[in-house]
Amino acid sequence: MPSSDILIVGGGLAGLFCALKFSPRPVTLLASAPLGEGASSVWAQGGIAAAISEGDTPERHTADTIIAGAGLVDEAVTLGMAREAVARIDDLLSYGVPFDRDLAGHLVASREAAHSQRRIVRVQGDRAGAAIMAALVAAVRATPSIHVVEGWTAEKLIAHEGRVIGVIARNARGEAEKFPTGATILATGGIGQLYKVTTNPLEARGLGLAMAAVAGATIADAEFVQFHPTAIDIGRDPAPLATEALRGDGALLINGAGERFMVRLHPDAELAPRDIVARGVYAEIAAGRGAFLDARHNIIADFATRFPTVYASCMAAGIDPASTPIPIAPAEHYHMGGVWTDQRGRTSLAGLWAAGEVACTGVHGANRLASNSLLEAVVFGARVAEDLLGQAEQDFDMHRVERFLRSPIPNVVVKPETALVTRLRSLMSQHVGVVREARGLALALREITEIEQAAHQPVTRLMACTALMVVAGAAVRLESRGGHYRSDFPKPDPAQARRSQLSLNAARTIAAQMGGIAPSKPQ
Repeated sequence: MPSSDILIVGGGLAGLFCALKFSPRPVTLLASAPLGEGASSVWAQGGIAAAISEGDTPERHTADTIIAGAGLVDEAVTLGMAREAVARIDDLLSYGVPFDRDLAGHLVASREAAHSQRRIVRVQGDRAGAAIMAALVAAVRATPSIHVVEGWTAEKLIAHEGRVIGVIARNARGEAEKFPTGATILATGGIGQLYKVTTNPLEARGLGLAMAAVAGATIADAEFVQFHPTAIDIGRDPAPLATEALRGDGALLINGAGERFMVRLHPDAELAPRDIVARGVYAEIAAGRGAFLDARHNIIADFATRFPTVYASCMAAGIDPASTPIPIAPAEHYHMGGVWTDQRGRTSLAGLWAAGEVACTGVHGANRLASNSLLEAVVFGARVAEDLLGQAEQDFDMHRVERFLRSPIPNVVVKPETALVTRLRSLMSQHVGVVREARGLALALREITEIEQAAHQPVTRLMACTALMVVAGAAVRLESRGGHYRSDFPKPDPAQARRSQLSLNAARTIAAQMGGIAPSKPQ
């Protein structure tokens, strides 16, 4: 039963950056996969948003974020994040991240959808996530104060007398272990694997959100899920991503007839906010016309060197982007919702902090602005460390809770419940995806409850729990806003222009009350 004053759960960008910021104070980093594997951060292609270009400012960055967030962004928290961006970029440079530079040595900034300025700091075009993670993994392994424990998946928060005092985790053999701690930091990532089509790795199963909800934490904005409009549609799971930077550099969206369909949907066409582009792509596919990303005329000269990841994915599927439009489809990409935190990363539970995609800080609102996710991860990873470093050693009396911690945990035989998980993912994609409506949400609530009750494996139950939170939030938001689109309530309602907060008990009540009866359509 290893104990630690500070325990970080998750080996993605937020977890690694947070751990480094604690140095030289000892911390334990618990990761379900080897560092550098299984984290969504590794797959991030765009980069980090920061106001580094001449004429750009944190205030302009904040303004763009607020517009994209569809009325739900916390302006004060977002402005603070934007103002910290340059300092966090400097931190990453100090850890060895090779951001792209021009001949004069200045950082190169590109533009992505819904940004009014060129402010995306990249690495080799579309390799930002992989390069950042590689540098941080090396830095973490070289830092003696960080104790890394790999191959253990957290499945439950241990709470005692109103405080989180650690986690229960399990290895691949089904053996369970308790990890007591004075401070627990969730950095477990997003929920992509709850959906049939996603750009997220297999580890993005929403486990951290479910653990926090089960322990009684407040979950915020659970209904807001972002679907990336340009996942490469070649039948792979997870789906490879065609970075938004392609459209920023001139690639066009066309249907099977060669028509630029986004021109009639939004003044910014291909550079409209992601939710609008995703619905446009979804509609073309649903109508049987198909959707494609066309880079033949604007980017063909150096596609392979400017966007090597996208190029490799296309060529592996037999698609040469220099001569053939790339088939695309919307895919679950990012969860704006998560465990509610304040601006220091504190959750509603004593002893529990959260950072990265598992957290909901208020900076994304209803629709995340492109490349703000990596920025949020490093800013709030640093803030959590600062908050805890500003406190005395955690008041955690091991002897006081020793008997409580010694209670036995049963080992289990780890058997993937493939049929239940497949059913869950299909339900979420069909009824809680790009377009939602009341009857589908009611059906999803009933069936997800059945899946949760039928599951024997802890991970399956946690996945169903997180799915229930997302669907319950979507069921009671009777409007369309940002990443949440209701075909039966297709317009935003000013009276609902507020962030949502939900407990697990409230979500279960919503599921029971709906009982398959859909609310009436507004007149």
